[in-house]
Amino acid sequence: KVDYDVCSNYGNWLYSAGIGNDPRDNRKFNMIKQGLDYDGNGDYIRLWVPELQGIKGADIHTPWALNSAALSQAGVTLGETYPQPVVTAPEWSRHTNQRPQGRSPHPRGRRGPAHTPVQHRDRGIDFYFSRKKDV
Repeated sequence: KVDYDVCSNYGNWLYSAGIGNDPRDNRKFNMIKQGLDYDGNGDYIRLWVPELQGIKGADIHTPWALNSAALSQAGVTLGETYPQPVVTAPEWSRHTNQRPQGRSPHPRGRRGPAHTPVQHRDRGIDFYFSRKKDV
């Protein structure tokens, strides 16, 4: 069965395609940010991707960034039990090294744009693009 709602689906497809009543150039979603914002602990991923169930907390969003000991402890072998990433996007570097701690009491946090939660503001590019990470 396919979920179908004319208004919702039409609007969302237009939005995803970057056309419609509010088109924006070069629109793309930052999948890591969305995962950390809406599934900080990775519960949804664990439900649908059983290969990653052994990875604790928010690390499930970036399994390729874990060190070999953490991957081994979780029962994950990149390239065998779970695929290597096909692509890594530069915009993933905008997040902080801190784990999601819940929402800030102020909707905009203390600094930065409204769409960047406080706990993700200082994460550097090395967090996502380095292979080794102590957990």
